[in-house]
Amino acid sequence: MRPLGSGFLAQSAALRDTGHRPWPLPDAPWIMGQTWEDLLFAHWPVPQAALRPAVPAALSLDLHDGQAWIAVTPFEVTGLRARGTPPVPGLARFAEVNVRTYVVHDGKPGIYFLSLDAASRAAVAAARRGYRLPYFHAAMRIDRGDGAIRFASRRLNGPAADLRLRFEPGPPTEDELGRWLAERYCLYTLDERQRVLRADIHHRPWSLRDARVTLEHNTMAAPVGIELEGPPPVVHYARRQDVVFWPLAPG
Repeated sequence: MRPLGSGFLAQSAALRDTGHRPWPLPDAPWIMGQTWEDLLFAHWPVPQAALRPAVPAALSLDLHDGQAWIAVTPFEVTGLRARGTPPVPGLARFAEVNVRTYVVHDGKPGIYFLSLDAASRAAVAAARRGYRLPYFHAAMRIDRGDGAIRFASRRLNGPAADLRLRFEPGPPTEDELGRWLAERYCLYTLDERQRVLRADIHHRPWSLRDARVTLEHNTMAAPVGIELEGPPPVVHYARRQDVVFWPLAPG
């Protein structure tokens, strides 16, 4: 296990680099910092007709050359903290896997999460309450060695969803599709009246690498009625990303 150290200070330092953002930083202060380590973007193209029922009607699907996409993104969260506080040992580090797609609202492209699984009951409860996101508690394992990363997740509550894969990071890449998929600076959700809410995020531009993936088992999108068949055709890896979050606000 890697020590927490003072690496979390890089989260707020990311605010020095804003020229790549598609819109300005919010005026309000950010409230939470995270660092994401050994993150895999595994993307599948999906038919719009299959994806549309899983996304609220108030959000438009964001398409690349007419194509909708779903990503399964396993990674490790480190340095989780509230603004102005250091990470709390025992709460600040855990494995996570998200299922996400891409939407746009009022001209701002962002992420809509179909599900999020985390190996932390505290993180699941806090994110459900504070960000109205469909988080689930899961048993997870990350093994690193021999130039590869092995990730396994088994959901412990809610509709069944499991993931087992192995991936090997490759050389840096700058392909246009990967950049379009990864560079997102907000997430969307709905309130109890089905009104759109947006949470802005900020990080430096992604340093993406190619990756080779061996997929053993994947039912992460099954709860929303989508089967992600075969290995992901578009794959990218990032060693680290330092991120700050703003609270939900009307979208």
